[in-house]
Amino acid sequence: MKKFIGTGVALVTPFNKDTSVDTSALANIVSHVIEGGIEYLVVLGTTAESAVLTTEEKQLVIETVVKANNKRLPIILGIGGNNTAAVVAEIKATNFDDIDAILSVSPYYNKPTQEGIYQHFKAIAEASPKPIVLYNVPGRTASNMLPETVIRLANDFENIIAVKEAAGDIVQAMRLLKDAPKDFLVISGDDMIALPMTLAGGAGVISVIGQGYAKEFSEMIRFGLVGNVAEATKLHYKLMPAIDYIFEEGNPAGIKAVFEKLNLSTATVRLPLIEASDSLKQKLNDFTDSLNS
Repeated sequence: MKKFIGTGVALVTPFNKDTSVDTSALANIVSHVIEGGIEYLVVLGTTAESAVLTTEEKQLVIETVVKANNKRLPIILGIGGNNTAAVVAEIKATNFDDIDAILSVSPYYNKPTQEGIYQHFKAIAEASPKPIVLYNVPGRTASNMLPETVIRLANDFENIIAVKEAAGDIVQAMRLLKDAPKDFLVISGDDMIALPMTLAGGAGVISVIGQGYAKEFSEMIRFGLVGNVAEATKLHYKLMPAIDYIFEEGNPAGIKAVFEKLNLSTATVRLPLIEASDSLKQKLNDFTDSLNS
């Protein structure tokens, strides 16, 4: 699964001012990240505000990204939830002709045991015609998928090929890296520790900020993958302030403010999220100007 080594980006769903899906902006964002050197695209993850999209809008997003991508980069599609049967049914009803893998989040809100998490992904693995990237993000799900559960799944199912690890815990990430089977990918889901994880043996990142500053962020990860610590850390420290800024008022409000500055989309989000404040926009605008100067 070398196609998923490097920087993937969790694409936003850009909206018009009336909150309808802006397909032109989405196509432009896809071109922006491809031209910036990103290795793969992730569609309909959390950053896409998928929780507030209708079924028809989700299909529109997929079709728009597939067309704009024009087979240039691999595509991972987010299909997950806390109702195992519904996730399995969605997988069985999905057309995967232009999709390379599935990103599936650990069940949220229900707070299952580790055995419950294992059985959830067992059912998904048995239903999926495509490789699966597990997604651990305890800050959103209220439960932590432990390394031993991830490794058990990786050993038991050939089509579970990776984990997007977003616990924000470098020690937990290193336990995964130490014990994971050969060729299983440990991908950072946290922009701030993406470089340390990569330098410790990780496969890169599925990034939020990487779609705004695609060239700099993807270069940083490529330097990390080949062990060029000096160049990688130089870029990491350069980007650090913006990583803090984009999550300051929630995701994707921050990254959408970056896109507004770059004239790629509006900063509009859907309730219950709200648009970035003027003060945050100013900080991001100043950072963007300094990066490009």
